[in-house]
Amino acid sequence: MIELRDVGKYYRVRHGRHTVFEHVNLRIERGEKIGIFGRNGAGKSTLIRLLSGAELPSHGTVHRNMSVSWPLAFGHAFQGSLTGLDNIRFICRVYDADAAKVTAYTEEFSELGPFLREPVKTYSSGMRARLAFAISMAVEFDCFLIDEVIAVGDARFHDKCQRELFEKRSDRAMVIVSHETHIINEHCSRACVLDDRHLVEFPDVAQAHTQYTALMQR
Repeated sequence: MIELRDVGKYYRVRHGRHTVFEHVNLRIERGEKIGIFGRNGAGKSTLIRLLSGAELPSHGTVHRNMSVSWPLAFGHAFQGSLTGLDNIRFICRVYDADAAKVTAYTEEFSELGPFLREPVKTYSSGMRARLAFAISMAVEFDCFLIDEVIAVGDARFHDKCQRELFEKRSDRAMVIVSHETHIINEHCSRACVLDDRHLVEFPDVAQAHTQYTALMQR
């Protein structure tokens, strides 16, 4: 279970304080799949980073009783001067994962070939995304955070990612943020809308989608 209790997030900016959201409450059970709708800039990716632990809330608490992935396809946490393989080994030490097993899986799935032995700073954004996604699948988590991961790679690689995530790990909890609303409609049992600094939870995806559609037409 993951639970956000009265969570708020703000950043200090030149004119004072910018509040992304406030008084957010959300509970995610094992195996549950929840979609997050919201306009650009509403704070969806910030919410994902808070769930992952990459950022801390400005107030409130985040409780995690299951392992949580980093945001899928988020490749900015790599050490650029290290090779892809060195980054894999480092991540395995952090997560106490079998380095040989994770390396073999990542090398096959990412299809990066000899580039795994090159510094990550030489990678394109797509190559970083492939590496991040492959490692996310190699290191097992109870909950996957999905922030527009569907855009990874070409059509063939896109389909490969879909099968690996949504079919082979259908028993895992997921929090999905995507502008491709059909992804949330297809895979989630309930959804929330993030708007005007508040997260509104709906009992089913259809109601959330209706609210999001009305929001986008304002």
